[in-house]
Amino acid sequence: MTPAFEQLQKQLKQLPGLGFRSAERIALHLLVEKPGRLPELVAALQAAAGSVRRCARCGNLAEGESCGICADERRDRACVCVVEQVPDLVAIERSGAFRGTYHVLHGKLSPIHGVRPEDLNLAALLERLRGGEIAELILALPNDVEAEATCHYLTEHLPPGGEVKVSRIGFGLPSGGGVLYADAVTLKSALEGRRGYK
Repeated sequence: MTPAFEQLQKQLKQLPGLGFRSAERIALHLLVEKPGRLPELVAALQAAAGSVRRCARCGNLAEGESCGICADERRDRACVCVVEQVPDLVAIERSGAFRGTYHVLHGKLSPIHGVRPEDLNLAALLERLRGGEIAELILALPNDVEAEATCHYLTEHLPPGGEVKVSRIGFGLPSGGGVLYADAVTLKSALEGRRGYK
């Protein structure tokens, strides 16, 4: 293979979810099988790079000052779901189960990896909380140590008075999953997140 092909493959391989074989297959597809698609792909990437940015309010993807969710007047602005990354927001939106707004942290606190509060989109959330617009905060962060630290940090920095209701999404057994095959963390979360039955 040529040096230019190897460089393209190397760049593709750095994308999430692509290994060596997938990157090679995509590179061959673009250069050999469908070379006519390459200019369109390059143009789309350049256009996105020039126009897509973070929403100033919540951190979601936007092409203006606000994302489509923050601009939607039908959304419940008093209820905010905090997520780690944009794909988490997309997954919740796809479910159709939430009609409030979001706040994307773009990571979670991790002193071991040098991720501090100022490295995340926390200041904007704390400003929204201080502004009094949020009545309910739903913490939809993963079930791990870093997420726990992030949740703790947020609850420690809530406005005084207890006016903001805070909840954490439940974690537990997947639909159709049995107790026998669940790991210890999942079972612990399932038991701790239990609720009343009838």
